Amino acid sequence: MSLLEIISVLMSVLGVTLTIRRNIWCWPVNLVAYGLYAKLFYDYQLYGETILQCVFIGLGLYGWWIWKAQFKQQEQLAINRIQGLRIIKHVFFTMCAGLIFGLGLDYFTDASIPYLDAQLASLSLLITYWTSKRYLEIWPAWIVVDIIYVMMFMYKDLYLTAGLYGAFIVLALLGYLQWKKKYQVQQQTVYSL
Repeated sequence: MSLLEIISVLMSVLGVTLTIRRNIWCWPVNLVAYGLYAKLFYDYQLYGETILQCVFIGLGLYGWWIWKAQFKQQEQLAINRIQGLRIIKHVFFTMCAGLIFGLGLDYFTDASIPYLDAQLASLSLLITYWTSKRYLEIWPAWIVVDIIYVMMFMYKDLYLTAGLYGAFIVLALLGYLQWKKKYQVQQQTVYSL
């Protein structure tokens, strides 16, 4: 456990907490966490995760821009839904991209677990994109991915980060319950007009 890992964990928890609250400051806080984790994962030869954190920085800037633009138009940011067939298409293409990424990591680097690393990175990118769209479905998706992350980080002896991802599972459940409640209120408001 290093100081870098401790600070990364703290920034990540704050970022997810702000995301649950639909607070626009989740994006800059997460940007800092992404940068810190990029360095940490590089040090542990988790190159897929390192690249993921770098791409997260770009997606974080995009998400921040989208939320900021939409926040000006609405008093609160609306929660949206993504339909089942669209979810299947997104996940299928993401996993195909993850396989190609895993092949690249396996062939061109000394990544310790290239295919798992690549699949988790690819799925995390998809869910982060969904976050920018504020889909309710992000939370169950994060639960599944975070469970696998916990096991991977324990395998890599990153126990504090594994604990963080365990906490992310709980936060994702809380996020889902809070966003679902807000979505139901939002739907009642729409139907009452």
